[in-house]
Amino acid sequence: MLLPRYRYPSDTSDVEWALLKALLPTPACQKPKGGAPEKWPRRRVVDAIRYITDNGAKWRALPADFGIPWRTVFGYFARWAKADVLKRILDQLRRRLRLRRRRCAWPVRVIVDSQSVKGAETVSNATRG
Repeated sequence: MLLPRYRYPSDTSDVEWALLKALLPTPACQKPKGGAPEKWPRRRVVDAIRYITDNGAKWRALPADFGIPWRTVFGYFARWAKADVLKRILDQLRRRLRLRRRRCAWPVRVIVDSQSVKGAETVSNATRG
């Protein structure tokens, strides 16, 4: 199916897509149990989700030139969110960025400011502060 051409600032670049494609779940049609082939290209679905989140638009306001019904895009988003796919993508991208900056892959430090932490009423005044 030939979909219309579009260009938005939120579109996935080739480099971004190479990273994201590997982090998305395997399509049902490629699993042993099987399933119907996906009707819409995944990159186009990801671009539509990124458009909505980038612009803060309503799902129903998805431009028609994406060529995908908004309900379909929302369906992918909802399934991926429920399966923690979006969280896993964010974690992996954060990990890669931290490693590139020569930092620990997973943040391990917490800073607690004593001025913003209130002492419980059960703590005596002598030990507060």
